[in-house]
Amino acid sequence: MEKSIKDVAFLLLLSFLLSILKSSTAIDIITTTQILRDGSTLVSSGGTFELGFFSPGNSKNRYVGIWYKKVPNSAVLWVFNREIPLISTSGMLKVIEPGHLVLMNDTKNVVCTSNTSRIAQTPIVQLLESGNLVLKEANDDNAENFLWQSFDHLSDTYLPGTNFGRNSATGVENPLSSWTSNEDPAPGDIICYLDPTGYPQAFIKRGAVTIYRMGPWNGFRFSGAPNVSPTFTNKLFMNKSTSYYREDSIDKSVISRATLNQSGVIQRWVWVDQTRGWVIFLTLPTDNCDTYKLCGAYGTCYIGNSPACGCLSRFVPKDTESWIKGDWSNGCIRRTPLNCQKGDVFLKYSNIKLPDSQYSTFNESMTLGECKVECLKDCSCTAYAQLDINRKSGCLFWFRDLIDIRAMSSAGQDIYIRMASSELGSHRGSSNKHLDLPLFDLTTISNATNRFSIDNKLGEGGFGPVYKVKVHKDGMLEEGQDIAVKRLSKTSMQGIDEFKNEVICIAKLQHRNLVRLLGCCIQGEEKMLIYEYMPNKSLDLIIFDQTKSRLLDWHKRLHIVNGIARGLMYLHQDSRLRIIHRDLKASNILLDANMNPKISDFGIARSFGGNEIEDKTNRVVGT
Repeated sequence: MEKSIKDVAFLLLLSFLLSILKSSTAIDIITTTQILRDGSTLVSSGGTFELGFFSPGNSKNRYVGIWYKKVPNSAVLWVFNREIPLISTSGMLKVIEPGHLVLMNDTKNVVCTSNTSRIAQTPIVQLLESGNLVLKEANDDNAENFLWQSFDHLSDTYLPGTNFGRNSATGVENPLSSWTSNEDPAPGDIICYLDPTGYPQAFIKRGAVTIYRMGPWNGFRFSGAPNVSPTFTNKLFMNKSTSYYREDSIDKSVISRATLNQSGVIQRWVWVDQTRGWVIFLTLPTDNCDTYKLCGAYGTCYIGNSPACGCLSRFVPKDTESWIKGDWSNGCIRRTPLNCQKGDVFLKYSNIKLPDSQYSTFNESMTLGECKVECLKDCSCTAYAQLDINRKSGCLFWFRDLIDIRAMSSAGQDIYIRMASSELGSHRGSSNKHLDLPLFDLTTISNATNRFSIDNKLGEGGFGPVYKVKVHKDGMLEEGQDIAVKRLSKTSMQGIDEFKNEVICIAKLQHRNLVRLLGCCIQGEEKMLIYEYMPNKSLDLIIFDQTKSRLLDWHKRLHIVNGIARGLMYLHQDSRLRIIHRDLKASNILLDANMNPKISDFGIARSFGGNEIEDKTNRVVGT
């Protein structure tokens, strides 16, 4: 028994010593006198990456690849012989003079080679701690002198430190390409590449069809894409011969990769030691609004709307019939044609993903004011935006129809679009001239809502959030009176036109069954409407609640229905203008303290002359 225990102890010690020996003899270099055979591996100096032979999935074919050594069952990050597999386990990887990395089969025929044109006196191959496999002159660590490197020949994975783009001087073009299948790493039909045409932006294509566009670089990120992780620095490098994007790790302990899968989706993965698993940090495209030019020229996509596509403000569908049927491919046109000779203007549109910049030019030193002057000189210049929002400098100019625009809930940008000068007043539509409406001070409202605190928020609609405010002293309303403030959201698809429309429609209307507009606030980018406060909120919150709906007996229900009918009768027949609400629903019926109904939300209402009885709409609206 004692001898058996000693034998076991000896075997354990021997195993431990062998493991130490094995780790200490791990190599990261192949010289011309060495051969890496199937079954052996290279390991980077810090033990992060490993190169060796593998078979994907259930395939029996053999490939040379790189993976994370410290991650169990790590996905393969790069493949040398993607298109030419080995059919046996007798493959050999070696370096030959004057400087080539070659993969040979069991008959010593070359299956795959680095095809380098430069030569070295003492060539070696080294697996770096960055995951880059490099062919270089021995003892020369200058990256600019590398004869060949795997970072210039991406598979389906991007690692920090990789130059993603194009170098016309060297002829290196470095796109990501999906695997054909999980068992075949050959390039599939999905690619992601950096297009330097106009101003650089990234595209994902399936064959010849573009399925996603990551907008132009803005100094922080690609427009329309989320911010990168704070564990990376990111930058776009450009000169006459080179355009490439690069991320570098700030925290070297973070294990991360970005992959392009066979569905055309880019995912960034981060390894979490605590859970021993990968976590998806971001996914692109994010939703249907990322579909390339889904809404056509001058159409904008907002994922919170149904349908998602709409025309930019002051634009109308080019083909109304198709648009109504859900075919938005023809896009939108200006409702007022341009007239360059008579003078055009530029109107600001905010919080959007910048349009396709393939047909753009740029200037890196101009101010935003100089951008306007320059674009105004050229009648073919359709829009401009600030090039670098980080440095607040430079201009990006567009010269064709603007396509692939989407509304952004955050991280959107401003663009200035060329419009007929007659649209200037429409765009500003915030003036209360001739409306006889009191103007509220922004500071007063901000303080009263505790800077628009969520605690004072009553709800939110397509226009934006609504807040309850108790007026203390304003010179227009009685002290202590409660009011409701509807604040135009920066991400709302209802813009200046809807704001102006609501003011015009109900500013001078007086009826007990219409919500009363008390004033407005227009300061800087802020646009707000001030209403009388309805303590019982909206009808939908009562009738669709099983508990609250019991409070409404048939007498109260009939009272509410009659009130709504009286309000509509006034709008349709008795008011100065015939007004069609176009969005009448339970959520737009507000109830006062006595459960009296009041029709609200006239943002998309239409008005008619006193003797008009019909008209045609030019866009789908309402619920």
